[in-house]
Order: sequence, then C-alpha cells, then structure tokens
Amino acid sequence: MKRYLFILLLCAWLSPAQAHKPSDSYLSLEVHGQQIEGQWDIALRDLDFAIGLDGNGDGALTWDEIRARHQAIAAYALQRLQVASDQGACPLKAVEQLIDNHTDGAYSVLRFQASCPGAAPASLAIGYTLFADLDPQHKGLVKIDSGGNTQTAIFDPDSPRQTLSLVAPDRLAQFGAYVKHGVWHIWIGYDHILFLLSLLLPAVLLPQAHQSTRSNVPQNPLPPAAESRGRTRRVRPQVLSWGLRGAFIDVLKVVTAFTLAHSITLTLASLSLISLPSRWVESAIAASVILAALNNLLPLFRGKRPVAAFAFGLIHGFGFASVLRDLGLPQGSLLASLLGFNVGVELGQLAIVAAFLPAAWLLRKTWLYRQVLTVGSLAIALVAAVWLVERVVDIKLISS
Repeated sequence: MKRYLFILLLCAWLSPAQAHKPSDSYLSLEVHGQQIEGQWDIALRDLDFAIGLDGNGDGALTWDEIRARHQAIAAYALQRLQVASDQGACPLKAVEQLIDNHTDGAYSVLRFQASCPGAAPASLAIGYTLFADLDPQHKGLVKIDSGGNTQTAIFDPDSPRQTLSLVAPDRLAQFGAYVKHGVWHIWIGYDHILFLLSLLLPAVLLPQAHQSTRSNVPQNPLPPAAESRGRTRRVRPQVLSWGLRGAFIDVLKVVTAFTLAHSITLTLASLSLISLPSRWVESAIAASVILAALNNLLPLFRGKRPVAAFAFGLIHGFGFASVLRDLGLPQGSLLASLLGFNVGVELGQLAIVAAFLPAAWLLRKTWLYRQVLTVGSLAIALVAAVWLVERVVDIKLISS
C-alpha cells in the first residue's frame, strides 16, 4: 500500500510539471540609424494565461479569438518593454500581429517600430518585465542587429534591465548569459533530469566485477577440517558494494557519454546542419526516460548504461538545441552562444551529480534507497509514459 501511495504522490508532483520547453519569448530588434524595427514572438499559451484569449472557454484558440484581442496583446506586451538610447526614450508603436509556430507551439508575432531621439544610438538600454509578476522562470531572449553587429542577451525577473552596445558587442557578457541560461535550462528540464537520475540511481549498488579477477578468489573456501569430514557450508549470496571510487567512475562514464552525445547533436542542430521534427524529438526523449527507468527494474541495457546514455543523449541534444534555434542567431553569434549554453548545461548536470552521488552513497544500504530505486523508477516510467502519449498524439492528458 505504501508503495502505491508513493507512486501516486510522485506522479501527482511530476505530471503537471513542464517537461517541454519552458516559458520563453523571442525579441529581435533591427537598428537603422534612429529607427528601430522590432519583432516579438510570445507564446499564445502564456498570453492566454496572462490576459485571457479563449473567448468561449473551450480550451482551443481560434484566429478570430486572437484577432479580437490584438489591441490587448499589444498593450500588455509593449507596456512591459522599454527601449531607450543615451538621448532618451524610444517610444514603441505596434504595427502588425501574426501567428507563427515554434518548436513548442503557436506564438503571437508582434511587430512594432520605434524612433529614438537625437543621433543614431551607440547603445540601447532595455527594460524587460514581461510576465515578471506571473512566472519567475520566464526568460526573454533578445537579439539586436545593428550595422552588421549582433548582440544577444537574456532577460528574466532577476535581470530586467540591461544596456547593450551597438558598436562593440560584449561577447564575454553574452557568453556568460548563455552559461546561466544553460544551467537554468537543465535544472527545469524535468525529462532530462529524470533520464539522468534513472541512469545514476543504480551506480552505488553495482557489484564489483568478480572482485577484479577470479584468480584472487580461493578455489576452496572451506577449511581443511570441514572438507575432510565431507561437510559443505551454505554461503548466502550477497551483492557486493562498490567502493566510492568505483561508484564515481561508473557515474563519470554515464555522464561523459551523455555529455559527448548531446554536445554533438546540440551543435549540429543549432548550426542547422541537421533538423528533426520537434514532436519526434520530444517523444523520443520521453521514451528514453521510460527505458532508463525500466532498466532499474529489468536488465534492458545489461551493464551497458554508458552506451545507452550516449545513444539517448543524441536525442536529448536536439531538445537542448530548440532554444537556440528558435532565437535564430547568425552564425557568428551562434557559436559563442552555443558554447556558453553547452557549458551551462554541463555545469547544471555536474551540480545534479554532485548533489546525488554523496547522498546516494550514504543511503545505498537503507530500505529507503531500495524503495527509491524500485518504486521511484516505476513512478518515473509512468510519468514519462504520460508525457510520451501527450507528445505522440499532441494532447494534454493532465493540465498544469
């Protein structure tokens, strides 16, 4: 009974969680002297939550419902964006609204214009507070093109105001912003975390490989006196524990394989060298979580967890790439952003491992850890199965 209750509680906690891409918006600014042309892609699901777009309450948004709220969308968004040059504020004016599809759904495309006072600005001060009062995890990914230079930045409720140079973009600051974004992305990517943890859970319980060699084990463990009397002794089987060094090496193999694989596909996908349909990628990620969790109950991988981590890591890399691909950075900026984002993902991963391994090692011989390994793995598989069905057929089984 306790096991079933544990499963239900874990499913209730995880199922509503956003296993898909988190809340982001994409703001692009093109500066031509004093004039600015902007495009702001904002998820319709976020706007619906903030100001209500579903007029008849049937859970499905139509073009007529969205068009009826164009004025409200523009007012809500532009009140939460301020652009200024060193000569003063650059008032924003909505021009057009469209709809576009990103990897995680439909977005409202708000096009606007601004005119800055005085001469052509050398820098822009941007204030970004979209959804700051509703979603503390929301991010605004901003790209500014000016005279062949591209500057990028990431805004969130903790850093709502930044000044960006239009003459000499701060590549170090851009790199740091994407490192931070990579860490944040892995920490709220529940499907990625559950996949990694499912592979790491058995690390501290694996037996040593035959005590290194069979030659070190005595061929006859019975004492001579017992052998001469023809008596046999029953030896109770037991699982040999790893040493901490052995557990660390096993974890290192799994994490390294996962890192290498998703770094390859993250790079290829972000550079637009390979592209896969988002639904296929998200469905495959959910399937990888199921298999990794079931491997703790059934020997699916048969001691080849690093190989499995590498194979599924290739798929997870496409999921990581969706954020950078949606931003549409040019090649020069993309390389720096890609490197920073990848470094951030690895730092986020290492933080998870650093928190997991000592705790798992201390609890490895307890009843609680065995329950987490078996019952927890089953619960993870069930939650991932819900995600898989949602992604394959594009429906929402459990509302968040």
